Amino acid sequence: MNRIDRLTAILIQLQSKKIVKADEIAQRFQISLRTVYRDVKALMEAGVPIGSEAGTGYFIVDGYHLPPVMFTEEEASSMMMAGKLIERMTDHSVRHFFEGALLKIKSVLNEAQKDHLEILQDHIEVHKPQIQPSAEKNIFLTELKKAIASRQVIEIEYLSNHQQELTIREVEPIGLFYYSAAWHLIAWCRMRNGFRDFRCDRIKKLHDTRNTFEPRNISTMQEYFNSLQQANVEMKPVAILFDRKEAQFVQNSRHYFGYVSEEQCEGQVRMQFLTSNLQIMARWLLSYGRGVEIEKPEELKEIIQTLVEELQEHYLKLVKSE
Repeated sequence: MNRIDRLTAILIQLQSKKIVKADEIAQRFQISLRTVYRDVKALMEAGVPIGSEAGTGYFIVDGYHLPPVMFTEEEASSMMMAGKLIERMTDHSVRHFFEGALLKIKSVLNEAQKDHLEILQDHIEVHKPQIQPSAEKNIFLTELKKAIASRQVIEIEYLSNHQQELTIREVEPIGLFYYSAAWHLIAWCRMRNGFRDFRCDRIKKLHDTRNTFEPRNISTMQEYFNSLQQANVEMKPVAILFDRKEAQFVQNSRHYFGYVSEEQCEGQVRMQFLTSNLQIMARWLLSYGRGVEIEKPEELKEIIQTLVEELQEHYLKLVKSE
């Protein structure tokens, strides 16, 4: 990216939120902090009203806006692909608003870019796992996003998976998390007096109480995940090394076991999971035999070892009985 394009991109980034830290800019464009300072200075010398707060970041003075931004072909294609994911992984309310946003994006594209999107539209699809809740069902994602952003206490009618019990609870939502092919609401439950994980497709009704809440000791998703790992409750982090040959066969099934991310290693693929049931994961991993190496936790290794020993003992008895 040349400097002019980078300066324009930095200006857009500054307009995307109230405060942007210098290291955020540096990380996005893979440049040094010194280069960030020079670029911001260049924008200020060009007449852009940029303010700064020591130790906080940069901001655009209220009232300043860029003229309508033109999208590149690659950016427009990425938005179209995001739409495919949203269509399969969210509810009607989110799809409705995204479709409106996508139409606005298409309206500023030139003819060649529009033709490019039309061609791609019928050649990219996202598979929806069968266990995923129907995309036609309202799982309150739009309402939950608003409640999270405004720190609104909400009342939910929730169907427990374990006891099949319908309860009414007041909760303080802190975030949404997609794993195991479903959206989950992470919130402080006033009835249970603790943080809980609610599957959104089990929320039957939702009501805004019009009351706000003050942040507790955990107020972000990252803080919540950190607390889970420290307390070693509910979800447990799992790291698995798959041989590349085996990795290609887990692309669909991995989402059923709390898949989070992956990275390429030498001859292997390291996948990160969050799971609440190591026994189920152990039985899944057994099907990949020698193509799997468990990095953590040790408990999962022990479960695998026990299962293998039981399996060996079982078949030895069968052989002897013959």
